[in-house]
Amino acid sequence: MTDDSFGAIANALRGCQRIAVACHVRPDGDAIGSLVAFARSMVLAGKTVHALSEDGVPANLEFLPLTGIIEKPDDYPLDLDVAVALDTATHERLGERTVKAMSAAPLLVNFDHHATNPRYGHLNHVDTTSPATGQIIYEFLTQQGFPVDADIRDNLFAAISTDTGSFQYNSTTARTHRIIAEMIEAGLDAATISQKLYDEHPLRRVLLLKALLNEMKISAGGRIASWALTMATQQGVDMEPGDTEGLIDTLRSIEGTMAAVVFEETSEGKVRVSARSKDVRLDVSLVCAQFGGGGHRMAAGARLPGPIAVAEDKFLQSLTNEITRLD
Repeated sequence: MTDDSFGAIANALRGCQRIAVACHVRPDGDAIGSLVAFARSMVLAGKTVHALSEDGVPANLEFLPLTGIIEKPDDYPLDLDVAVALDTATHERLGERTVKAMSAAPLLVNFDHHATNPRYGHLNHVDTTSPATGQIIYEFLTQQGFPVDADIRDNLFAAISTDTGSFQYNSTTARTHRIIAEMIEAGLDAATISQKLYDEHPLRRVLLLKALLNEMKISAGGRIASWALTMATQQGVDMEPGDTEGLIDTLRSIEGTMAAVVFEETSEGKVRVSARSKDVRLDVSLVCAQFGGGGHRMAAGARLPGPIAVAEDKFLQSLTNEITRLD
């Protein structure tokens, strides 16, 4: 499938005035960083911009500059010329209120890097070779001559760093490192942002880590490490959105594992599944797809009906079957 060029999308944006930019529900660093960076650039270009996030800003990312511009959408359509979806694999993952807020826009632009994205926009640029949507946005803004200031660079660094596992994942390219170098040369303080991203956590997050280590499960002959995060545990530490970010990497780091999985119970009775692979042969997005989810080969997710113990058993069995098939 042929995607639309940066030039075609830039021309559409230059010819409009009222823009809404949005990211997926339960936003991560790539979603928030890309959202703020893109919205800020459009504001500097003289546009009227709404930056929308159904679930707001996770506590662990509130330190990033200009996250205060992000709005939770109201339940009515905005008066728009263009709507832009960032880092969102399906239209529905924008969230019900966001979809409604953007519904009156005559043009929908879709920037993403998920292989499962069906190109739901009127204009689509889905680059599955890019390790982060933030990298796509950097290339778009710089190549098309849109403004890029210090706040934009800070947010794009957070976007790219978090979605590459701090540049550890094999999706990281030489171009990724060159982009970071270009931003550092322009004044980016990567060390300070990295410290805030990875080395400053509230006590409740450390208590979550303690619970993870106490309750993790090793299965499939040591090749799967998993953790069931119940509502009781969440309430016990007063967990906030964003507190689990990166905890799955502790499971993934265990020697001998091929995959790590976190099962998170939600207040609606659903179970949010986050899966990571550390073996390029194991495509966790295929397993997640069996349950209506998707994502990347090495990082994917799904939502299953509860109770959590049943969801855990079903998913781990499917993942074990996939691992066994590789033997």
